[in-house]
Amino acid sequence: MLTDQHIEIIKTTIPLLESAGPVLTGHFYQRMFTHNPELQDIFNMTNQHSGRQQVALFEAIAAYAKNIENVAVLTSAVERIAQKHTSFNIKANHYAIVGHHLIETLRELASEAFTSDVEEAWTAAYQVLAQIFIDREAQLYQERSATKGGWRDGRTFNLVEKVAESELVKSFVFAPVDGEAVIDYQPGQYVGIEISDPNSEFNEIRQYSLSDKANGENFRISVKRELGGVNGNVPQGIVSNYLHDELQVGDEVNLYAPAGDFFFNDRQAPVVLVSAGVGITPMQSMLETLNQQGYNKPVHYLHACENSKQHSFAARTTELIERNNWQQSIWYRTEHITTEHVHFGQMDLSAVELPVEQGNFYLCGPIAFMQFAKQQLLNLGVASANIHYEVFGPHAEL
Repeated sequence: MLTDQHIEIIKTTIPLLESAGPVLTGHFYQRMFTHNPELQDIFNMTNQHSGRQQVALFEAIAAYAKNIENVAVLTSAVERIAQKHTSFNIKANHYAIVGHHLIETLRELASEAFTSDVEEAWTAAYQVLAQIFIDREAQLYQERSATKGGWRDGRTFNLVEKVAESELVKSFVFAPVDGEAVIDYQPGQYVGIEISDPNSEFNEIRQYSLSDKANGENFRISVKRELGGVNGNVPQGIVSNYLHDELQVGDEVNLYAPAGDFFFNDRQAPVVLVSAGVGITPMQSMLETLNQQGYNKPVHYLHACENSKQHSFAARTTELIERNNWQQSIWYRTEHITTEHVHFGQMDLSAVELPVEQGNFYLCGPIAFMQFAKQQLLNLGVASANIHYEVFGPHAEL
């Protein structure tokens, strides 16, 4: 139970947290993976190496401490995290492990300030927060397993189709080995995929947006091959390159039920889909769904990428837009193509007639792009509440 005294103690430790910064969460993760290496089968180690996960966790801990008296203001953050947790099958017993290493991290990094009273307060605070997640995730697991085509834990799927969508993106269609139905999902949600790469010590779980409308039979994801190096031609993403190069039609993978709090919400208002690069994938799911529904409000499709070779779903998107008399504008950063709807350079939203006051705007792409696009929308007069976005990987505020 969290008492008033606990709350006051937590509030006094906020400056200590802020001074430690992501160093605290970096130490936490290193400690946890040293003592519980099996958790590397669950956590995305690429995000560990990049530091993004440490920053995201630190920001979450700091936000909790600052709002310890009114956790309700964190409802949207709790929902986003709980959805993500269910996509890599986090269980209630994992919270005890995380809590132990969090307390020990505080003890090791702030030994002088970490008195018995502080330990008691943070232990109680963590248990309260952990229970919030455990309860919400149990509810999500139950809802999905009880829904037609749903399931709990992992489910075995076959790769039944593998198609190149552009220079760097391929689509993968998976059907369940058991031949039964699969659960419907909201356009914009993602699915967790688990692979066992013989060249990797641990299993790898990643989340990829579903890129088609729900059909009750199979799931399609569309994955960008992640490259790095000086010339941008060195395979970098463990899972993306495995999917592109190694996974073949007929191979099996483990999938977790669709999840995510970013999805099209029908408010019977104009819809504006804004994406860059592989951020196009959830937008494609939305387009396909809106087409299937015969959506009767204006739809604007705005996309930016390097060039026409990296423009995924270009022909299909144009087909859907022309069929429904929707609007589209495309920007190629490095290629000049003169057509009515293709532009050169960076996305310029002031050059497009948009439903600024009535529209709902959905953003997806690299964080820097979304920050750039959101600022343009705000400058045009779009209300912040009407701008919805999805960050691939650990969450970040725009």
